[in-house]
Amino acid sequence: MEDGHKFQEVSKPKYDCLLFDLDDTLYPLSSGVSAQISQNIEEYMIQKLGMEAAKVAQLNCPLYRIYGTTMAGLKAIGYDFKYDDFHSFVHGRLPYNNLLKPDPVLRGILQSLPVRKLIFTNADTNHAVRALKSLGLEDCFERIISFDTLNPSNNTNPPCEKDGSEYAGIFDFCEHIQRPESDMILPKTPVVCKPFEDAFENAFKLADIDPQRTLFFDDSVRNLVTAKRLGLHTVVVGTSVRSMGVDHALESIHNMREAFPELWDSDEKHEIVQYKVGIETPVKA
Repeated sequence: MEDGHKFQEVSKPKYDCLLFDLDDTLYPLSSGVSAQISQNIEEYMIQKLGMEAAKVAQLNCPLYRIYGTTMAGLKAIGYDFKYDDFHSFVHGRLPYNNLLKPDPVLRGILQSLPVRKLIFTNADTNHAVRALKSLGLEDCFERIISFDTLNPSNNTNPPCEKDGSEYAGIFDFCEHIQRPESDMILPKTPVVCKPFEDAFENAFKLADIDPQRTLFFDDSVRNLVTAKRLGLHTVVVGTSVRSMGVDHALESIHNMREAFPELWDSDEKHEIVQYKVGIETPVKA
């Protein structure tokens, strides 16, 4: 450092990236989208996979709870279908324009934010694009990290494993539900999805995200618990009650400005500033 000069490092903003879930986060649960998706999943299981309605009712929630998504669970227990076929049936038939309306308030909030904004969803890219377009938010995000991003292959099932060996057929998941205390080993899923750590870690690498400086918005507490464990700052959306392991709670995504006013200050000078003695004109280092 030359004599007569002083360098002062101005602190960096706390957050340089905002990561958003899509469904029931950027729009409310009351929209009816999730209810329609659930109905479509059940119809897919009956019409495409040949399952009885009673079995669908028995399996749907436990598969979702254990494997992150119902699709991931169906793949794990041995059902053979292509990802695109599933998403086309479950999301492709949604009446987006009837369920989702443009949200100019949220659009204004997002466009005024001077930090990176990304979508991180378990849904496929087509669903994300169509939902964002219906909300009038299609140009508000730098990138969409979706099912397609994390699961680029559309191949049919790889062989499932049980006790370290390959086996054919459908795993008897109903037996596991009936005897949860047994030592039955559940098969793994080939699907990468939230709430599991590998999905988050892949997203960090793909989008060059520093979790320590990222604020993550999601309606799912279990997703947020994983995110918190990996270093993200977490916000549950859709409730004013903050659960254990979650940093903040927003009843609506529209409350962002009131909850995080500091986000709008992050475009101020946060570079190393050089001052000459007697002169206070900052110069970027």
